[in-house]
Amino acid sequence: MAPSPTRPIPEGWHRLTPHLICAGASDAIGFYAKAFGAVEISRLAGPDGKLMNAQLRIGDSHLMLVDEMPPWGALGPTARGGTPVTLHLYVEEVDAAYAQAVAAGATAVMPPQDMFWGDRYGQVRDPFGHLWSLATHQRDLTPEQIRTGMEQAMAAARECPSGDAKPA
Repeated sequence: MAPSPTRPIPEGWHRLTPHLICAGASDAIGFYAKAFGAVEISRLAGPDGKLMNAQLRIGDSHLMLVDEMPPWGALGPTARGGTPVTLHLYVEEVDAAYAQAVAAGATAVMPPQDMFWGDRYGQVRDPFGHLWSLATHQRDLTPEQIRTGMEQAMAAARECPSGDAKPA
């Protein structure tokens, strides 16, 4: 019997998997476990002890990590002065997940609030500079309902330029 062919996408993985560069990837593994319930799948350290690759699972999704390695151009968000990327994580109870992440060491960016697109949504920055949005889906809305909600939220923001307006 011939062996089964190798799958182009490994069993249990999705087509798209974030691969984060962290200054202190081993510490990041511990943080992600405390903050988001991550489970370590594997880690491969190089001769100097830096992580060449680590694989975690958060819920049904995978996350890969590597330590910063400046000679190879592998720099995390802190070394780059920030990140334009947000990692979006759906959770069962966003307020509890947000509090758990902050208690684990994340910086509060935006407390959870009900949003016009039907999610309760908040943001935290992890200690390694990565921005995470946390959300619980609360309402299924049509594209028209979302557009109307967005327009109302934008109008409220224009009326209150100080930023105190809350998305609906």
